[in-house]
Amino acid sequence: MFMKPSLIILTGPTAVGKTKTSIELAKRIGGEIISADSMQVYKYMDIGSAKIKPSEMAGIPHYLIDVLDPREEFNVVRFKKMALQALDEIYSKGNIPIVVGGTGFYIQALLYDIDFTENTEDSDYRQGLENALKTHGNSYLHDKLKEVDPGAAREIHPNNTKRVIRALEFNHSSGQRISEHNEKERKKQSPYNFLYFVLSDTRALLYERINARVDGMIEHGLVEEVIKLKDMGLTRDMVSMQGLGYKEIMAYLDGETTLEEAVTLLKRDTRHFAKRQLTWFRREKDVIWINKDEAGYNEVRILNEMLFFVKRAHISTY
Repeated sequence: MFMKPSLIILTGPTAVGKTKTSIELAKRIGGEIISADSMQVYKYMDIGSAKIKPSEMAGIPHYLIDVLDPREEFNVVRFKKMALQALDEIYSKGNIPIVVGGTGFYIQALLYDIDFTENTEDSDYRQGLENALKTHGNSYLHDKLKEVDPGAAREIHPNNTKRVIRALEFNHSSGQRISEHNEKERKKQSPYNFLYFVLSDTRALLYERINARVDGMIEHGLVEEVIKLKDMGLTRDMVSMQGLGYKEIMAYLDGETTLEEAVTLLKRDTRHFAKRQLTWFRREKDVIWINKDEAGYNEVRILNEMLFFVKRAHISTY
């Protein structure tokens, strides 16, 4: 009888405490960690991405952290390719992969082996979209998407211009709606024996942690980090520099806002991002919610609850 390979997902909104919990879980079950974070993959971008430090890894191998130059583009197709390579390496050692991070789109692609491969690129069409973005702004492109694919427009935030452009390209080249394509793909059965944990907290405490995290980033040198990246030649139109923390500080450095305004904006945008993350996870199937408040914020209780599900699901090494 074919046994599906084991896989654990540990996700949740930004600043909820995934990193610490994932380390403790990995220690207990012989796990190794694959990052599903769209920013921690980049070198030199440590503070704004809240990247785990080597000293915090407790000897647990981590993959897809600190490996790409920030001039490179990172997207769901590249994530899936790199994550599959990491899975092979972890399985070859007889360990259990734990995918940790808040990018639900990436997790979904890996967990259900969804095909997000881009169609043959029409460079003239893409250039036209990028020119329209510069001339007319985010809302203009998002409105175009609403016309051809209302479902995708509901799912993709107007500020996520990379995904808006990809959805328009998909429609242009295939004549299909990417929302319908993705919905079909989502109905696939996962090739893994998996557990999908979502670590969560009350909105009030989560927002408090987000605000405190942003203040900590500023204290620990986020502005100086962005200045260094700017001095390296990185610009605002690069995928890496459109991440939370980087685009707001770049606006400050370019004289568009004061530092105080940039920090206020960053806190607000991060809170909105956390809200969108939770909305995404609520739509996912086969999810196990781990609510920190219900566990009395007792880390041992939280870990034991997860270990109960691990044992029940026969998650094991081979």
